[in-house]
Amino acid sequence: MDESKRSVAMKGKRLSLEGPELKVGQKAPDFKLIATDMSEVRLADSRGKVRLLSVVVSLDTPVCDLQTQKFEQEASQVKDVIIYTISMDLPFAQARYCSAHDIKNLKTLSDHREAAFGAAYGVLIKELRLLGRAIFIVDSADMLRYVEYVKEVTQHPDYDKALAALKNIVAVPAHA
Repeated sequence: MDESKRSVAMKGKRLSLEGPELKVGQKAPDFKLIATDMSEVRLADSRGKVRLLSVVVSLDTPVCDLQTQKFEQEASQVKDVIIYTISMDLPFAQARYCSAHDIKNLKTLSDHREAAFGAAYGVLIKELRLLGRAIFIVDSADMLRYVEYVKEVTQHPDYDKALAALKNIVAVPAHA
């Protein structure tokens, strides 16, 4: 596949996406992201758990804020699931956001240092060095079980579809 043809829109303007388009059934790429306490977090650190990766452009934008609030609310209702919100925001900005919005059930992670997550998951917007909006669900065996790339970053993901998939994945474990 010619990756140069992958794109996303921002307010109708086409922007290039770097990295592969991941598909359900593929092994999820490992990552090394930075938590708000400046520690490194890898996907492998949470192996054995189901993970929902909520990828946003910036926590300081309205749709990203609502997306994060939605998954924060859901995170309090699902057991044995880790929800990460991933952006290029600095860890300090993420910590400020979490404090201001009482975020306690999900974890924010930053890809600002290397943009390696964005490149590995096919969400790195080349022209802006920001991440495109996406949802990935990774099962306990590190396999992608749900993938949604939002084509217009100012629009919301399909929350109902993602949450239904999450509940199904939790109900039917990877080894079943």
